[in-house]
Amino acid sequence: MRSNIKLGKIFGIEIGLHYSWFIIAALITFSLAGHFQIVNRDWKPGVVWGAAIITSLLFFLGLLAHELSHSLVARAHKLPVRRITLFALGGVSVIEKESPDAKTEFLVAIVGPLTSVVIGGVLYGIARLMGGDSEANPVIAVLLWLGTINVALGVFNMLPGFPLDGGRVLRSVVWGITRSMERSTRIAARVGQGVAILFILFGIFQFFRGAGLGGLWIAFIGWFLLQAAGANYMEVELKHALQGLTAGDLMSRDSVVVEGPTSVQDFVDHYLLRTGKRCFMVSVQGRLGGLITAHEVKTLDRELWPSTPVQQIMKPIQQVRVVAPDMPVMEALEMMAQADLNQVPVVANQQVLGILSRGDILQALRSRVELQQKAA
Repeated sequence: MRSNIKLGKIFGIEIGLHYSWFIIAALITFSLAGHFQIVNRDWKPGVVWGAAIITSLLFFLGLLAHELSHSLVARAHKLPVRRITLFALGGVSVIEKESPDAKTEFLVAIVGPLTSVVIGGVLYGIARLMGGDSEANPVIAVLLWLGTINVALGVFNMLPGFPLDGGRVLRSVVWGITRSMERSTRIAARVGQGVAILFILFGIFQFFRGAGLGGLWIAFIGWFLLQAAGANYMEVELKHALQGLTAGDLMSRDSVVVEGPTSVQDFVDHYLLRTGKRCFMVSVQGRLGGLITAHEVKTLDRELWPSTPVQQIMKPIQQVRVVAPDMPVMEALEMMAQADLNQVPVVANQQVLGILSRGDILQALRSRVELQQKAA
């Protein structure tokens, strides 16, 4: 998940917010305001809203600590961490590589829930030392809520629903037993989908029993877990299928060069439609000037095609995202997805070696899957 708003870095790890975070932050703040108003009706509105806002912010700091623990343990085991993003349903640490073994997977997964439980236990213990279970004091009320919710967060994350932490712990255990990461992922994903379906059914049941939005929220969490379990399984399968392949392995080497003065009309008629290719290099005065695709053509009014040279609408080479021939295909694919690109030039020593497209990657993936099916 991408970060829409970057907050900075902690221990060199980028921290960001997704836009959906503001929705859940507002909902939690309003919910807490109602909770604190019921807990002590003598509190003035300023105290109620102040406690609600502070509690909400501290809750998300706890979520950040949870994700940060995952990231730091991952980095300690030589797994690069791209960023941490907080969003509507919590947070996610974007770890660029899969764990190399079951032990590393277990340690990276288990540390998050343990961090939440420890934070919750410490906060609850401080609240008890300050005044027991009395919530008349705003500080104690805030600490009690934070202590309880952090422990609940740690316990919830240990549910064996992939991609929750508990699902990853389950995968690591099965991985250690079967010695197969692929098989353990498949089992953990299936268990996760089962847990998600139970959440959905329970939420619908609660809704018809009068739980209202609470029941729908539980069902929504189940739906999210169901989608996430399937998506994470597909991602792991994709990484496994493309493992060991680089951009140089899959790029198309027969790149077609179009002269800059060529009209857009001629380019469409003689290159775009006849070759079936989508990306072309443009030569300007004997040097590589840029790239042109159907996307650039569509930005120009059709009546201007005969009189407009391709060099006028091409994307200048300085603005083109490129990849190195030794870049892993999965990393290149992620970069293309983030930049919303269908193809990228493969460049080495300032020379374009070829073009890597999503179609090239898809074709390689299909071939590998077919071979695996035949072997099975």
